[in-house]
Amino acid sequence: IGGSIFDLVKNVVGDEHAKEYFPMAISIFLLILFNNMIGLVPGFLPATSNMNTTLALGLFSFLYYNFHGIYKVGIVAHVKHLMGPVLWLAPLIFIIEIISHAIRPLTLALRLRFNMEGDHMVLAAFTDLTYIVVPVIFLFLGTFISFIQAFVFTILSLVYVKLSIESHDQDEH
Repeated sequence: IGGSIFDLVKNVVGDEHAKEYFPMAISIFLLILFNNMIGLVPGFLPATSNMNTTLALGLFSFLYYNFHGIYKVGIVAHVKHLMGPVLWLAPLIFIIEIISHAIRPLTLALRLRFNMEGDHMVLAAFTDLTYIVVPVIFLFLGTFISFIQAFVFTILSLVYVKLSIESHDQDEH
């Protein structure tokens, strides 16, 4: 798994930043994956079906990419990027970008929570119908969905980091 996540980090943020952002990516991926997989054990609920957990993960991602964006390009360039490339549209673009960035933790949290909650509701419904063959199929499906949700959250966090740290010298006002 580690090699695949490292390749993902290289593909998203580039070779020069891969080692720096790999620990964040693998940590988020494994945390979400293991929490999702716990929900496949009968009688256990995954932490990722709790809004507090998913919102904390979304807030972590938000703070992480903004911190690294400000650290890498400086606060002036970071804010300038939020204004877009056209001076006369800057006030409107700035408002739209602020709203877009402000709701990212919530959208990350809701996407993860409701996808995992839905998966575990389907698993519980089919387990209640029969306890022998059918649940095994849905356990495999649940495992696949657990991987996919961990992957989606990780890749979105990496994309946000990439957008935040890249140089915007071409955005002249």
